Order: sequence, then structure tokens, then C-alpha cells
Amino acid sequence: MEKAKKIQILKDIINIKSVNGNEKAVADYLTKLFNEYGIETQQVAYDTNRDNLVVEIGTEGSKVLAFSGHMDVVAPGNLADWTTDPFAADERDGNIYGRGACDMKSGLAAMVITMIELVEEKAELNGKIKLLATVGEEVGELGSEQLTKEGYADDVTSMIIGEPSGYHIIYSHQGSINFSVSSKGKSSHSSMPKLGINAIDHLVEFYTRANNEFRKTVYTNDVLGDFIYNVTMISGGEQINSIPEKATLEGNIRTIPEYDNQKTVAKLNEIIDDLNKEKEYHLELTIEANKLVVKSERDSDIATIAQKIAETKIGQKVPLLGMPGTTDAAEFIKAKNTFPIIVFGPGNETPHQVNEYVGIANYLDMIEVYKEIAKDYLNH
Repeated sequence: MEKAKKIQILKDIINIKSVNGNEKAVADYLTKLFNEYGIETQQVAYDTNRDNLVVEIGTEGSKVLAFSGHMDVVAPGNLADWTTDPFAADERDGNIYGRGACDMKSGLAAMVITMIELVEEKAELNGKIKLLATVGEEVGELGSEQLTKEGYADDVTSMIIGEPSGYHIIYSHQGSINFSVSSKGKSSHSSMPKLGINAIDHLVEFYTRANNEFRKTVYTNDVLGDFIYNVTMISGGEQINSIPEKATLEGNIRTIPEYDNQKTVAKLNEIIDDLNKEKEYHLELTIEANKLVVKSERDSDIATIAQKIAETKIGQKVPLLGMPGTTDAAEFIKAKNTFPIIVFGPGNETPHQVNEYVGIANYLDMIEVYKEIAKDYLNH
């Protein structure tokens, strides 16, 4: 495939506004592209205008290497802060700018082109490459959860997720829990507070106890860093002269093996149950998302092969690291078959930022690296 076409493919999918929805338009575009090269595809519907995409190439063998990338992007934020239209990919100074350029349409496009070029080159593959392109990663890893439950990852033996890692390979990442706590009280006039029950007061008691519990001891992991607990949103009350009858808070927790998801949720419930023993307390915990810690082996076959090939191709050290973020891997590890996962894709530190971009050289490098990784992994 010509260099200009590789760049245009990335631009085309950046131009598709797939902000937490409309992923079907991306899947349709990629389906048409694969079909141009005689490659069959399967679109797996999640919801209206939201299709995952599954594609296989290669032959029957003992190994299945999965490529995975998500098709959704986050909202662009304040458009006035963008130098150009975030959904009109702009090429300048050796970069491509646009929402999703880094996170992670460049990784997805690189994987798609890798598969097409391997077919074009009639590369010998003793096994299969399977693309699992997902919806809703940014809002709860919805597509990977669906594909895992429906068995699409059960035959996988290794996986590469093309999230932006730059010239680093991620073999482990923290878990993530999104939670909310609601407090129910009773409204009254603020001049007669004894006739009401202040929902904010009770919520603040939870806030204080949880902060103390999760921050009194520093739990840390040599690879993943510290356990992280944060309340990020609070709301309550309806007007200034009324005792509030409702209040809520929401938060995000990043877990590690030393303080994992199960222990964290159990502790949240313990705090809630203890407070609800108090008179007139009505607190309720809801777990909005519960994404597990991903901990692959640092010396797995796929990690070792990827590091060797990347360093040879790129000509620089490519370290193996952990990271605090979460990815679709947190759902794929629930497949029936256990397999190692690495996160390795083009990108930098601009995901979710204004004027997000990816380096064109990095993007094109990754296509060549992916091709060599796939051939080495499947044929040895």
C-alpha cells in the first residue's frame, strides 16, 4: 500500500465523529476497505449505530494473535481552543492533528493496514490474526465486554492492544472502579433544620471516612505504582434556604494487586453498612464500572518478540513498563482462555487533550513493526 493511502486512511477515520457512539460508521469504512482486498469481515452490533468489527486472516494453527483497538473517541472539549477542526484531520509539521489521532485511531489504522499488507504480500502465517475493533472503550469498555462474553476472544493466544504507548511496551496496568454514593435525607426549611435530615451532612461523613480509609496507608506496586482513590464529583440540594433531601458523589479508584478490586468494593460496602447503622442514615453505593488489574508476564512470548523487533526496526531502546490507565484488556482477560497482553501503539502524551496529534513517522513505523511481530509470533 502506498504511503499516501496509509495516511489518508487515518485521516478518513479521524474525520468520522465517533464520540461515544457512531462507531458503526468507522466499522463500515473499515469493512469497505478490507473488502477491497478480498478480506471478509463481521460486524457485531452493540446498539443502534454502534457495531464492533471482527476480522480474521491467516490459516488454522496453534496460535491466534489478536489485534485490538477502539473506534470511539472522547469529546473534543472547547472547540475554540483547537487550532483546527478536531474532526477534520490536519497534516502539518510531520504530524496528523485531530480528535482520536493519538487515542487511538492511529493504532487501529496501523493494525488494519498491517493485516491488509500481510494478505497483499501473501505472507506465510502459521496461525491467525484476529482484529477485535470495539465500541465504547472510553465509557466503560462496552465493546470488549460484549465480545468477550460472546466468545470472540476465547481462541486468542496473545493480544496486542494498539493504545498509544509510543516507543514503550506496556505489559501491565492498574484496575479501575467508577462508583457513586447517594444520600437520602428529608427536606425542611433551613430555619428549622431539626424537621429535616441533611443528606449532605451524611454524605460528607462517608467522604471523610472513605478518604481516611483509602489514604491512611500507601499501597504500592513496583510496576504499577500506588493505589489511587479520588472523589471527583459532588452534588446536592435544590435551593439555598432548604435542607437538602438528596446528595450524591462520584469517584474513581485505580487498583493494584496489593489492594485489588474485590477488596476495594468490600471496603466501600463496609463503610456504607457501618454508617447506615446510624439513625436516619440512608446511603447507597453503586459500582458503575469495575475493571480488573491486568498483569501479564514481563517475559511472555509476545512481549519479548515485540521488544526485540521494535528495537531492531526503530533503532532505540523500547522498555517494558506498567501504567496507571486502563484499557479493553481489563475485559479481554475474562475470556475462557488465559493469554498474555501487551499495549503497544503509536502515540504520545496528547490523548484527550486539545490539539491531539500523532507523529506520522511513528504511525508508519508501527505498521512495519506489527507486521514483523505477527510473522515472528505465528511462525515460531
